[in-house]
Amino acid sequence: MSELLNRRLSLLGQRNNLPLLEQCLHGIERECLRVTEDGRLAQTPHPEALGSALTHEQITTDYSESLLEFITPALTDPAKTLESLEHIHRFAYAKLGDEYLWSPSMPCPLPAEEDIPIAWYGTSNIGQLKYVYRKGLALRYGRTMQCIAGIHYNFSLPEKLWPLLMQAEGAEGSERDYQSAAYIALIRNFRRYSWLLMYLFGASPALDAGFLRGRPHQLEAFDATTLYLPYATSLRMSDLGYQSNAQAGLTPCYNDLNSYTDSLRKAVGTPYPPYVEIGTHKDGEWVQLNTNILQIENEYYSNIRPKRVTYTGERPIQALMARGVQYVEARCLDINPFLPTGIDLTEARFLDAFLLYCALEESPLLENGECGQCTSNFLTVVKEGRRPGLTLQRKGQPVTLKEWAEDLLQRIEPLARLLDQSHGGDEHVNALAQQQAKVDDPELTPSAQVLASMTENRESFSEFALRQSKVHAEYLRSQALPAEELQRFETLARTSLAAQAELEQQEVGDFDLFVSAYQASILAISN
Repeated sequence: MSELLNRRLSLLGQRNNLPLLEQCLHGIERECLRVTEDGRLAQTPHPEALGSALTHEQITTDYSESLLEFITPALTDPAKTLESLEHIHRFAYAKLGDEYLWSPSMPCPLPAEEDIPIAWYGTSNIGQLKYVYRKGLALRYGRTMQCIAGIHYNFSLPEKLWPLLMQAEGAEGSERDYQSAAYIALIRNFRRYSWLLMYLFGASPALDAGFLRGRPHQLEAFDATTLYLPYATSLRMSDLGYQSNAQAGLTPCYNDLNSYTDSLRKAVGTPYPPYVEIGTHKDGEWVQLNTNILQIENEYYSNIRPKRVTYTGERPIQALMARGVQYVEARCLDINPFLPTGIDLTEARFLDAFLLYCALEESPLLENGECGQCTSNFLTVVKEGRRPGLTLQRKGQPVTLKEWAEDLLQRIEPLARLLDQSHGGDEHVNALAQQQAKVDDPELTPSAQVLASMTENRESFSEFALRQSKVHAEYLRSQALPAEELQRFETLARTSLAAQAELEQQEVGDFDLFVSAYQASILAISN
């Protein structure tokens, strides 16, 4: 353990500081496809009974009209966050008719590329902007890839913790800058160690063969319709998932907030020749928002992002530059197809200890090729994480995954103990022990369990996924929502539909001008 981590642990372990750790915030976003009874992509519009995908705070769509996204509030107790997530699932199932929520991250058998429906948000300018952005994604990366679903885990440390650390360490500058620098340091450590999360929680070792649309690949045949890799943990996070030539040269530097926002701002303002060739319009219709490397900053695919809640009409980059980093969004988590909501409390408790370790441990700048080494370790684990004797690179030296994983879990243990001390009980230490068991026995990992279940039941990937989807549907439908909770969701749905209608009625100014102003907003801060 580093001296810095030791000092920070003893400071936070003091009796008057210990309650601070109960104020960490946890939010979850879970994406999932709507599918038919026979496991095909639902071609129906977003159910009106769920509300407006544009204005509903908790139930929206991601890329496709068929790709739901459930969003919890950020709460201090992850058990309450997960309860909120389950309630959203139960409400959705009350309105889905004979459709199901697809259980894993990798999609169901998909229709032809052009038959995957892009999400529609109505006729308001902001609604159309969201639609055209998705048309641009289709053009740039294809629709198939956008049907992959995941879980995003949002985490923040209490605001009062930063001045405490700052004072103890005699740091110069403003509290806001110290806090931002600390979150960027967390992200650097996350880049170093997130391969461990892929080993422990990766749950996509197989996929429906149709997903590749005949592209060349290195996968093996599991059966007539399923491709897999025997030791893979997360094909979702491999280069089969999000591929982008335009983004290949874009590696935002996580050395400080300015260098990060600068690189994204440049990407949003720098033309990319193949996109320029296509242009923004075809036959008088918008096909992409602009011809730059990124249409908007959210297009940058990364495993973790620094975030700040935005004001109405404000862009994520503007919020970060104006008010600094407020929380991080870990984006590399697969949906666990054995769990009704795709994630459970054990995983959340471990993530808290892991992220706290990343935040408080020393985090030198990523230099001398370490950035590339982080990426390489990550990609090795997603494709071969369970291979016996697998080695990774640590500080330029080979080390077995098992040895490094054990070492990391030992280093995270004091953080788990500190969290338990603060919350009472032993849930964090128990969560850590469950991860150690997976390091000891790879067969306990979700990725191994997926393949074991498919083998045992002689099922293709899609048959396995549909069976799990139906098991979860039965569980989620079996227990009605508490009456007041159902009432709350019904009201949210109605209010969101009314809000969208009002937006559309009051719309002023034409869409082309709206897009110009939107583009200008990022250029204004880059000068």
